[in-house]
Amino acid sequence: MTETTDPLAWAAHAEEDFTLARAALKRKQPLAFGACFHAQQCAEKYIKALLISKGADFPKTHDLLMLSNLCSTNGIFLEIDPKHLNTLTDYAVRTRYPGNDPTAEDAKEAIELAKMVRSFARKFLGL
Repeated sequence: MTETTDPLAWAAHAEEDFTLARAALKRKQPLAFGACFHAQQCAEKYIKALLISKGADFPKTHDLLMLSNLCSTNGIFLEIDPKHLNTLTDYAVRTRYPGNDPTAEDAKEAIELAKMVRSFARKFLGL
């Protein structure tokens, strides 16, 4: 099994993103951009780990709702409100450029949403 087809490798990368998101928010001057981006990346990588665990293919995308729908097609039913997935999806690109800057409160919410995906995925993957 190569790293790209190993769900545990994806989970390990997701964990690094989770750690980075939380660390960015804990700074004296919180790094909201980084926290939001890494929260989204954590969720994305965990959802892709779920798909890989079922042998499912997925496109190169940051769209968490699309990935969640692929999960459903493959018998994995994420217990997460689609609007929350859309909120996180926005941080995949929105945080890369000036304008529409996320706040520390946005970052806290993003981390909580990533935590929900993380919890579901870790339980599903037996971690």
